[in-house]
Amino acid sequence: MSRRCDLTDKKANNAFAVSHSHRRTKRLQHANLQDKRVWWPTGKRFVKLRISAKAIKTLEKKGLEAMAREAGINLNNY
Repeated sequence: MSRRCDLTDKKANNAFAVSHSHRRTKRLQHANLQDKRVWWPTGKRFVKLRISAKAIKTLEKKGLEAMAREAGINLNNY
């Protein structure tokens, strides 16, 4: 399973770890992904998604169907 948000498509970012002597080594900044069961009222069931913490906050505001429509995913497959 890839480390990507199902709804927002967030993924890891390339960055540097900078030491005290300012030596830089490459590292990854991963997205804050959570496995979450979200109630889908139209389908009358829970949908299991792997979404970022930011997407959870947005989900409470917009709703599951609106975010799925924007992401272009079919909730029947989840």
